Amino acid sequence: MSAGLSGAVGAADPVGAVGSGTTPVVTLGTRALAPVFVRLKLSLLRNGLRQSSGRTAAYVVSVVFALLIAAGQLLGLILLRGNDGAATLVVVLTALVALGWAMLPLFFPSGDETLDPSRLVMLPLRPQALIGALLAASLVGIGPLFTLCLVLGSAIAVAHGAAAVVVSVFAVPLALLVCVALSRAVAAANIRLLTSRKGRDLAVLSGLVIAVGIQFVNFGVQRLNEAGGLSALDPVADVVRWLPPASAIGAVDSVSEGAYGRAVPQLLLSLGALAALLYWWRRSLVKLMTAPDGSTITAAAGPARKESASGLSGLLPAGRTGTVMQRSLRYVWRDPKTKAAWVTSLAVGLIVPLVNALQGNGSIYLACFAAGMLGIQMYNQFGQDTSAFWMVALTISSTHNAYLELRARAFALLVITLPYSALVTILTAALLGDWQALPEALGLSFALLGAMMATGAVASARFPYSIPQDSAYKNVAPGQAGLAWISILGGMLGGALLCAPVIGLTIALHASGANGWTWLVFPVGTAYGALIAWAGVRLAAPRTASRLPEILTAVSKG
Repeated sequence: MSAGLSGAVGAADPVGAVGSGTTPVVTLGTRALAPVFVRLKLSLLRNGLRQSSGRTAAYVVSVVFALLIAAGQLLGLILLRGNDGAATLVVVLTALVALGWAMLPLFFPSGDETLDPSRLVMLPLRPQALIGALLAASLVGIGPLFTLCLVLGSAIAVAHGAAAVVVSVFAVPLALLVCVALSRAVAAANIRLLTSRKGRDLAVLSGLVIAVGIQFVNFGVQRLNEAGGLSALDPVADVVRWLPPASAIGAVDSVSEGAYGRAVPQLLLSLGALAALLYWWRRSLVKLMTAPDGSTITAAAGPARKESASGLSGLLPAGRTGTVMQRSLRYVWRDPKTKAAWVTSLAVGLIVPLVNALQGNGSIYLACFAAGMLGIQMYNQFGQDTSAFWMVALTISSTHNAYLELRARAFALLVITLPYSALVTILTAALLGDWQALPEALGLSFALLGAMMATGAVASARFPYSIPQDSAYKNVAPGQAGLAWISILGGMLGGALLCAPVIGLTIALHASGANGWTWLVFPVGTAYGALIAWAGVRLAAPRTASRLPEILTAVSKG
């Protein structure tokens, strides 16, 4: 990208051979830069597709799919013209699309290489011209086309009369420019974060955010159906129509209703937002291209910070148990794959019971879903070590060492899973108002958690597999998918079967009408979960000690 721009700058250099020894500084305006940036973006796209036929096929399929959705939504919005809820729907949709544009660079920082203006710091480019060129390049792609179809359809749905059509001519490109400028301003302000390890962590977690967002959208749609349709969104739309870029579409609706005095400030709000975003974007570019980053700052500020002996290590047990627990908890905090798996389990384990409780058709027993999701983290314990497992293997010389290793890893998981499972159960009981069933639900959750710890320890020793570190979207090395499925599905079924005694006790108490004694499930389930977890770790220890070479080979394939 920089090489192409350097050539463009040299070709546009109006200064010939200069007699003095100084190097002339040449700056290009937006008119000269914009075509160059557009061609560069098209070149980046073309060269990326040449890398593999699979990537080309995936891109073509995604483009066709996106175009079909864009055409369908455009047609749907046009057919919505004249409907009483059209204005409410279009302003809310425009606001949601703008929110998506703002969040997109945070979770997909590597999706467009032109999002990184730090590549251009060595070129003689003025921020103002650079902003215009980047904005022009940003309008090329499926995302802008999709947004244009939505905004255009929204304007058609609410535009009635010649005056509204004239306002639409200005409102549609204005809303599109606000969305694109918002995305670029957010990316420029956070580019150093996005190119760091934390930024890669955000990219790994993007799938989780999408999954959680779909759950909330589904919940919102169901609520709308229960509330009688789009009219339930009227209070939200009354606020959103004054927020850019939805205010531009709101201005079209205002003109259609003859409220010209309301339409003018709505248009001005979008114009002001665009100007503010361009100013913020310009300031971020200036700071990015003039301020030093971490790679240019020496260690003169002082020696590297040493970790204190206190803190987490001071709270953990001494010896091997505390050391292994600290290592496992650091994996949770630092390793992107492990962090993504944990956040997914925590979020889904909370969303499923709470969303069902909010919908009014939930059960307190669904809180056990959190224990099941968190218990999965015990599976494939050695896979997260990857090839570094050889250092762990060197410390295991007996069955007792293997037992201490597995027990400490289980303790590290319980530090998080035990209080979180209790929290989810209590929140579910509060939403349902079913406090009488809380003790038995806690007992069932703790029993299931113990069973998952037991089966997870056995599965870690018997079916280890590698977790690739060079891919953000592959969690199993090629050829080991079968091991992963056997480990997780078999372990989950085994965990459910191991909980049969506690489940049977709960059913028996309810069937006999002894509802006053259901609180016994709590201590019985807790003790049973602890016992079964201990037994599982004991059973897995000799298997682990005898299979260290096989485990190392299996987890080193990624």
